[in-house]
Amino acid sequence: MKILYEDNHLIAVYKPANMLVQGDVTGDVCLMNEVKNFLKEKNKKPGNVFLGLIHRLDRPVQGIVLFAKTSKGASRLSEQFRQHTVEKIYHAVVSGTPPPCGTLVHWISKDETKNKVSIFNHACQGALRAELSYEVVKSRGKHSLVKIMLATGRPHQIRAQFSHIGHPIVGDTKYGGEKNRTVHLAATELSFVTATSEEHQKISTPIPFSLS
Repeated sequence: MKILYEDNHLIAVYKPANMLVQGDVTGDVCLMNEVKNFLKEKNKKPGNVFLGLIHRLDRPVQGIVLFAKTSKGASRLSEQFRQHTVEKIYHAVVSGTPPPCGTLVHWISKDETKNKVSIFNHACQGALRAELSYEVVKSRGKHSLVKIMLATGRPHQIRAQFSHIGHPIVGDTKYGGEKNRTVHLAATELSFVTATSEEHQKISTPIPFSLS
């Protein structure tokens, strides 16, 4: 397990693609249990280890996930996510060449039984507003590497929005992307205020894919 940041209240780790953040009915290995086991072994603690889930990544998506080691850390960071003051940056490889930069605003509604979202160009009942900004880092052939600044954090948001504008993410066949063993979407940077010191902390990780 790759630890990216740790203090007394928080721990950030790198989630591999196709791993669950939190356990579900499948019983598959999840990142949360892996981190709990790591902390239990590291601190030689008997019994259960507290670990607060602050945010999630979709199962196919890789990248930075932040957990709270204390209730204080969970409260402080959860509030920052609710207030949209956490800066979340992703990188993706998409099909085609989008305009050089832009802001996408749509409304998203999730079908829990199908684990898939529907996307709309206007507000409608049961749908949540979804916003992101992006810039094209590089284009080559049939693909583009894009940097994405997420303003909201809706389920499948980036995947659905880029599919909706005709530039699905490579490997994301659920939303029309071309077949590839990896969904080319990663959470590469997270900036927030620490739980106690009120200092700004930025965590970043290299972009895990490139244009071939």
